[in-house]
Amino acid sequence: MTETLQFKRHRRLRSSKAMRDLVRENQVNKDDLIYPLFVVEGEHVKNEVPSMPGVFQLSLDYLAAEMAELQALGIKAVILFGVPNEKDESGTGAFVDQGIVQKAIREIKDKAPEMLVIADTCLCEFTSHGHCGVIHHEDVANDESLELLAKTALSQAKAGADIIAPSNMMDGFVAAIRRALDEAGFKNIPIMSYAVKYASAFYGPFRDAADSAPQFGDRKTYQMDPANRLEALREAESDMEEGADFLIVKPAMSYLDIVRDVRNQFNAPIVAYNVSGEYSMVKAAAQNGWINERELVMEKLTAMKRAGADLIITYFSKDVAKWLAE
Repeated sequence: MTETLQFKRHRRLRSSKAMRDLVRENQVNKDDLIYPLFVVEGEHVKNEVPSMPGVFQLSLDYLAAEMAELQALGIKAVILFGVPNEKDESGTGAFVDQGIVQKAIREIKDKAPEMLVIADTCLCEFTSHGHCGVIHHEDVANDESLELLAKTALSQAKAGADIIAPSNMMDGFVAAIRRALDEAGFKNIPIMSYAVKYASAFYGPFRDAADSAPQFGDRKTYQMDPANRLEALREAESDMEEGADFLIVKPAMSYLDIVRDVRNQFNAPIVAYNVSGEYSMVKAAAQNGWINERELVMEKLTAMKRAGADLIITYFSKDVAKWLAE
């Protein structure tokens, strides 16, 4: 019967693991990974985040050991989030020279100078109200917030950050930061913009880790509506015109169509942020024995690469690096 049929034998290229490896179109590599770090004030602090198993808040005295572990695993980049002891309405701790992020940058560059340090540039962890800018009548004042964001970026660059990553979604935030960096002589410091950041329900565990939940309202007036697709391209286009060097899409897993749209539209490195909620769901399911964690994680990170991501910010970085080494 098969002698009279004409069809293509696609299974020829799936016949063995060696064959499948040979023709694989997309792969996750250690060089793709960016590991998020939460740094806190004090000494001898290593607090596991209850909603994020395996993720810790670390005081500065743990950073040397953390860098040694990451380097041994082959992870070359971290993104820093700071959790200060004190907060105020203006988020002053975000831009002072002795802020927790600034101190962490200096500590990392001292202990592991080759580690690429990306500084998350926002105010929400440092403001008493938990929003990403200056508040007027329970609304974030866009233009006044830009000045504080530029000061924050400049203080992080002075501390030794290799990349500035503004995450606040204020209009004009890339332009304001680029001008501040350039005028201060930091023309060669790139900006990794959170260009497409949705007002997502997947951020809950992060807000536990960074102590950054808004004290009133929500962030829907500045983060994007999850229903919108074309708006993402407008946001990314503005950031590219203003001087962004990388474009982040956040979250990643539920927005792979957006990752592909941005990849098709812009000739810049695209970063997928595999966010806290995506991480915690997998960890919870794995702890209950419902899934094969390793296979699921590698499948979803490969999907991000297939969608067009060049880099992936993920809390799974250590696990993935160990699996790749095997």
